[in-house]
Order: sequence, then C-alpha cells, then structure tokens
Amino acid sequence: MLKQLVTASAILITPIPALAQNASEIAAVQNGQSCTGCNLFQADLAYMDLDKIDVSGARLRQADLQLSTFDGWDFSGTNLSVANLFGTRFNRSSFKNANFQNAALVGTYFGNSNLEGADLTGANASGADFSIAKGMTQSQLNKACGDDSTRLPKGMTIPVC
Repeated sequence: MLKQLVTASAILITPIPALAQNASEIAAVQNGQSCTGCNLFQADLAYMDLDKIDVSGARLRQADLQLSTFDGWDFSGTNLSVANLFGTRFNRSSFKNANFQNAALVGTYFGNSNLEGADLTGANASGADFSIAKGMTQSQLNKACGDDSTRLPKGMTIPVC
C-alpha cells in the first residue's frame, strides 16, 4: 500500500510539459514580429492591423483574430482550429495546408489568399468571401458550411449551416 501511495505521489508531482500559450511569443506577434512554429494557443489578436508576418507552422488553436486585417501573412501549416476569425480580412495571405477545423469564419474575407490543402472540416463560413481565393477545391468546401451570403469561386457550392 505504501509503495502504491509513493508511486501515485511521484506521478502527481512529476512536471508535465505545458501545452498552454507562450506569452512572449504572443507579444512578439502582437508587436508585428514573425514567429514561425510558435505556440500562440488562445492568442488575442483581435482588432489588429498588421502586414506581412510569418506564423507558418504555429499553433493558433482557439485564438481570437476577429475584426482584424492580416494582409500578406503566412499561415502555411498553421493550426487555426476552433479559432474566431469573425469579420477578419486576409488579402494575399497563405493558408496552404492550414487547419481550420471547427473555426468561425463568419464574414471573413480571403481575397487573393492561397487556401490550397486547407482543412475546412466543420468550419462555419457563413457570409465569408472566398470569391477570389486561390487553390480552393469543392471537396474542401463540402466539409464546411455557409449560407446564401457566402461568396465562392465560380461553379462552387457550400453546404448550408
């Protein structure tokens, strides 16, 4: 019994690697610096206006990017799952192989942005504008949902939310 208690205590006090956000990395991006592969989990990037930042491969899961302008950003391979991108403007940005699973893309503008290989599974794209986005496929859109105000490249459709 004592051996089990000691083992259980050791397990409880053994440090576990943190998966939480990295405040200094978030601050760097908020100040306009690139941060590739950074842990920006739940970062507050709402209401920002920043150009040409590289956050490729970063973890932006559950981040708040609403009502911001991010032109020329590199989000390639970035995890944007469950992120809030309500009303955000992305022009000439790269989302190649980005993860948008269950993200809120409501009213988001993707003008001239590359969405090649992006995972839109479960994303709500109601009112989003993909009309001039590059690299979109019908199979990507089939995994998301939108509404009658969602703007798509010619010939493409999206399931209704």
